[in-house]
Amino acid sequence: MPHKIVVIGPESTGKSTLSKSLADYLKCPWVPEYAREYIERLDRPYVYEDLVEIAKGQIREEEKGILGAENILICDTDLNVIKVWSQHKFGKVNPWIERQISERKYDLYLLTDIDIPWENDPQREHPEPEKREYFFKIYKQIVIKSGFPYKIISGSIEERLIESVEFIEESFKKC
Repeated sequence: MPHKIVVIGPESTGKSTLSKSLADYLKCPWVPEYAREYIERLDRPYVYEDLVEIAKGQIREEEKGILGAENILICDTDLNVIKVWSQHKFGKVNPWIERQISERKYDLYLLTDIDIPWENDPQREHPEPEKREYFFKIYKQIVIKSGFPYKIISGSIEERLIESVEFIEESFKKC
């Protein structure tokens, strides 16, 4: 089973950029955020019921990634992101998503900081600094409660890659 690394954090904090950069640097596969692909195909705003389909797609893509990975698989997000959005936007979370979160295990988390500028994107919803801080705190609590090793990743794109690689290498030396 490869080591599964999750890049998690608020919107517009460089998760996808970091995930791809890590996969290129470490020469391993990565799983993009399925929600982006799913929402792009919709001809309407997403609704509560879509979140289970997004979660299923994320899991399906992660399982495919595991089959193609030797040592490491980079995951651009996990189901916790869907849980946070569901709770925030709809005030509830599907129990199936909650169950999947409790059953799925990862080796470490990279929590992307909000220290980079917001980039507009039609799928992003909360550019306000106080909202970015609010979501960052939620994700920080999630990674702390997970019990898995984590590191807050800050700085420029290059600094984030270096910091992430150092943390990954140090963490897996202990294994």
